[in-house]
Amino acid sequence: MTAPGVKTTGTRPVVRPAGAGRTTAALAVGAALLLATVLLGLAVGSQPEPVRTVIDVVARRLGLGDPRVTLLDDQIVWQLRLPRVLGAAATGAGLAVCGAVLQTLTGNDLADPFLLGISEGAAAGAVTVIVLGVGVTGAVGTGAVATAAFAGALLAAVVVLALAGARTRSLPTARTVLAGIAVGQLCGAYTSFVVLVLGDRNAARGVMEWTLGSVAGVRWPTAVFLTAVALVGVTVLASSARDLDAFAFGETAARSLGVHVERTRWVLVATAALVTACLVANTGVIGFLGLVVPHLVRLVCGPRHALLLPVSALVGASLLVGSDIVARSVLPDREIPVGVITAGLGAPFFAWLLWRQGRADGGLR
Repeated sequence: MTAPGVKTTGTRPVVRPAGAGRTTAALAVGAALLLATVLLGLAVGSQPEPVRTVIDVVARRLGLGDPRVTLLDDQIVWQLRLPRVLGAAATGAGLAVCGAVLQTLTGNDLADPFLLGISEGAAAGAVTVIVLGVGVTGAVGTGAVATAAFAGALLAAVVVLALAGARTRSLPTARTVLAGIAVGQLCGAYTSFVVLVLGDRNAARGVMEWTLGSVAGVRWPTAVFLTAVALVGVTVLASSARDLDAFAFGETAARSLGVHVERTRWVLVATAALVTACLVANTGVIGFLGLVVPHLVRLVCGPRHALLLPVSALVGASLLVGSDIVARSVLPDREIPVGVITAGLGAPFFAWLLWRQGRADGGLR
């Protein structure tokens, strides 16, 4: 039995190209969805802005005419909301594509961007700064937390890859997953110790808010950085779409199609780890996005990575921007961490995925 969009020639699996019309339609729908959520994200808030005003502000800033807008509208739309929306879109796109790549490379439907202990490593770095009070006031403090989170995430990923690739210099799937679990547990133990033993109530609250994820503090420098990371990461990962198609049938099939399995896996896993570390360091841990989005897109677009990855980027961006809109709109006087919204959306899907896997496994017995 072969996956949709796939045929076999002899003993070699070959991915059948999707029609140009289907590809164009999927990308167009994804782009339209993202544009709609971005406009909604710029319009919705404690101070609602008409869509016409939003368009006028952006057009004026981009030099596309000189529509009249008030200083307040400009500050709200351009200075406050647009960086936040761009940061959310970039983070959602990056996490979704990294999740799709890791699910293929590991052959595990439940894999996500935090498989390599990245979230726990980022939390360990952030907790070290938040609890121990190393430059935690003002903009310097925000930068210190992001830098420490990035260092912790990157260090965790490096340790996982070193453990998984010890001696053989390859990245066996089972060993990579186990190394990620081990490093994640170690980082989690360190985080718990620092918070419970060395921290106070305020520190514990700060740690909890960071680990639940938020894009509320994203301003233009961070938004530009996140957008650049997402664009470069998605481009690098999407350029290996054909190799990922081969990986979908296992290492043996990939080798028979001329893929250098070890080198390709190293490059793609390292890229996914680096992209995730950069995103998480600036937004906190936003769970379930990289798990849910690739599966949703596969259900509609099929398994071809040339279509799966760009559409996942568009849907992931839309989903996180939409989740952020909900996070800042549900309660009138405060915001809900966006990670709570994505978890609320993703947990039921996760349960359904487990149930479906259980039925499939039972049917094979």
